[in-house]
Order: sequence, then structure tokens, then C-alpha cells
Amino acid sequence: MSEEIDLSQSFKAYDVRGIVGQSLNAEAVEAIGAAFVDILGLTGDTVLVGGDMRPSSAEFSAAFARGATYRGANVVMLGQISTDELYFASGQLDAAGVVFTASHNPAQYNGIKMSKAGALPISSDTGLYDIRDLAQQYLDEGLPVSSDAPQGSVSRRDVLADYSGYLRSLVDLSAIRPLKIVVDAGNGMGGLTTPAVLGDAVLDGLPLEIVPLYFELDGTFPNHPANPLEPENLKDLQAAVLKHGADLGLAFDGDADRCFVIDERGLPLSPSAITALVAVREIARVQAAGEASPVVIHNLITSKAVPEFVTRAGGTPVMTRVGHSFIKAEMAEQGAVFGGEHSAHYYFRDFYNADTGMLAAMHVLAALGGQDLPLSQLGAEYEPYVATGEINSEVEDKAGATARVVARFEGQPVEISTMDGTTIAAADGSWWINLRPSNTEPYLRFNGEGATAEIIEPIRDAVLAIVRQEQPTD
Repeated sequence: MSEEIDLSQSFKAYDVRGIVGQSLNAEAVEAIGAAFVDILGLTGDTVLVGGDMRPSSAEFSAAFARGATYRGANVVMLGQISTDELYFASGQLDAAGVVFTASHNPAQYNGIKMSKAGALPISSDTGLYDIRDLAQQYLDEGLPVSSDAPQGSVSRRDVLADYSGYLRSLVDLSAIRPLKIVVDAGNGMGGLTTPAVLGDAVLDGLPLEIVPLYFELDGTFPNHPANPLEPENLKDLQAAVLKHGADLGLAFDGDADRCFVIDERGLPLSPSAITALVAVREIARVQAAGEASPVVIHNLITSKAVPEFVTRAGGTPVMTRVGHSFIKAEMAEQGAVFGGEHSAHYYFRDFYNADTGMLAAMHVLAALGGQDLPLSQLGAEYEPYVATGEINSEVEDKAGATARVVARFEGQPVEISTMDGTTIAAADGSWWINLRPSNTEPYLRFNGEGATAEIIEPIRDAVLAIVRQEQPTD
């Protein structure tokens, strides 16, 4: 029994994330495995368990399996997997499962992403906190004696070949023009999935020459953090694209569920541009099969170009809040064909409404390889506006800072929405900004976009000055 671990420190709204040995250890993970089975009613059912390349992932996978089998589940150990491999297996095998990963977080972290059968997400609204509370009870009081059900079994299964074949069945790259691509796996799971899906490690080769960067699986991240959202972590990829004269570069985060794209000039293509490009392709595909006005989901801080391209292609854009559980719920409710976020998460109906960076990358490769323009020209079509990117300000009183910004625009021709944070948009459509408080950090996040840099940059600077101004203390 343990009095030391407080699971409320590591259970977040959508997943589990903690520091190994401090807020998460093997004993806690065993209790979580037992609670996972009990809360979801999985006694006698299959539970999938895999992990990324972090040093603690194998130990945690084994501990979770002990807890789950103790409560009567039959565990299938998937070994080292990316997060989207878990979603594939959960959807294909119609089984609940977990993957041990802390995504892009530093080496001292690990965590758990959970899925119900069919790759359905688990969040604080759909059982995650119930699992936390029961696991805490088991951790504090010990696991209950399991006399009502026999202990479950443990077996092993490798899903990499099936995952790779399934993705290849969704996007055919066999007939594209030859492309040279640099892939930065950041010592994460992309080092395993890229050779399998895009190379010839598992299936026949494609017309792709892959230049690998940091494919060695190493959860200590010896080269750079596996977080491509930070521009600093893209520098090696950008340099390699230029050095090798590559057609494009791809960067995956640690658990390889997100993918960032670099053009042949070494410049990033925004996730909004990728969302628009993939949306147009997916709309055309399902329209050819007879589907009228397919729905595409986007969150409220993607470029306004996204709904414009979706509408122009004959689709129906639907805006939602930021966050994968909101996107996945809306995907299911709307029967959407595709969804995209500014953070480079891309969701596909044909991938069980789950997110997969690899499938989005394959769409980019298919679009680029199916015509003769370089990616910079192809991508420019989908980036007609100027975005500020996300800018964080450390603010004690987030609500007060937001209120000061709203007051600044009082009496001006603007529209204000509070769907997710506060969005202020010019009535003539020439610019918009969003201020959104972080749930986990003392940050107020700013995003903005304008028709031109001359329009949005002064607004960005004025708003950030208001947000960051020192308030007098009593």
C-alpha cells in the first residue's frame, strides 16, 4: 500500500501525465490497470497494452497488465507502439486499450493515453476521473481480493504490419512521382513507424527516398526534445532538407501521433494549411463515392481559410473547441470525414475518428507527388492569410487581462465570441484574435490572423501589451 502517490497530480482532463517516481510509479500503474478494468466493466474482455520508447514504458506496461489481469481482463501486450497504433488496434480489434507515453514531454515524464473499444476517447467527462478515484482507493487500501472472477491471461501481438497495411490502403502512394523526404523522428516512435509505413521495412518499397534523422528509439531524447511545435526543435530538419535537396521534411512528436511539414525551402507549412489540403482531398474522395456535403471539423483557432476551402470544395465546415475529446465527439456526432487542429492533430473517419500524423503525412505526399509543383507553391494556395502563431503570456489574472483587451475594442466594429476563451473578430473579416487561458499552466494563449501582416501585427502588439501590463497592487 502507498500513501505517497496522489493521482490527482497526474490525471489531466484527457490523459495521464506525470513524473516517473514522483507522481507516477509501477505500484500506481498497477492500481490504474485494475481500476481501468473495473470502471469500464472489462472483466473477461480483451485489453490492449503498449508503450513508447521511454525507459519506464516497459515496466509500466507490465504493471498495468498485472492490475488488469488481476481484475479478470485478458491482456494483449502490443510492445513498443506509437499512439496511433493503439487507436488502430483498438478500432480494428474493437478492444479497449492504453499506451504508455508522455508524448512530447521531457524524459523524466511518462503517462497513459486510454481508449475504449473502437478507439473511443476517454476523458474526464467519460470515466477518466472515475478510474483515477478508484485507482487511488486501490493504491491506498490495496487491491480487493479477486474471488468472483478468474485471473485474466496475457498474450502478445505485433500490430505494426497490419497498421502499415491499413494506412497504405487508405492513401495509395505507389504511383506518385519519386520524392526525397527527410524525416525527423526525434528518437521517438516515428523511428519505428516511418520505415514500416513509408519505407520497405515491412511492405514493398514506395517511390520515396527517406533520409532519416534520429530514428534510434531513445526516450532520453539525446538530440532534441520530441516536440516539433517548438521552432527550435525543427532546426535540424530544416537544415537537412536544404542539405539533401529534399522535396519536403516531416517531423513527428515523441509518440508519433502529430506530424509537422517542412517545404523544400526549409520553411514550415502551417497545420491549418495541412488541414485545408487534406480536407479538400477527403471531400473529393467521398463525394466521388456519392456522399453529399461531407462534414469537416476544425477548432476555432485554425485559419479561417479552412472553412473557406471546405465550403468551396462542397463540404460543410463545423467549428469546435480546442482539444481531442471535443473533436472526436464532434466527429462521431456529425459523421465527419475529417478533422484538424492548429496543434497538428489530424482526425480521420476511416481511422476510427482518431488522430494520426502518419496518415496526414501520406495525404501531403500524395498531393505533392501527384503534380509537378514544389511544396512551397502547392502549400501557398492553402495559406492565404497571415497568422501570428500561438504566443503565451504568463499572467496571474487571466480573466482580468482578457477583460482589459475586450474593453480596448469597445465601440469598434467587432464581433465577440466566448466559445473557447474569447475571440474578437473584425466585422469586415480582415482579422481575428483569440485569448484562451491554459487549464494546466499560468498562461494566457494568444492566437491571431489577418488578411495581411500590416493588419494583424499592430493588433497583436497592442493586445500583448495590454495582456502583459503590470497591474497596480493594493
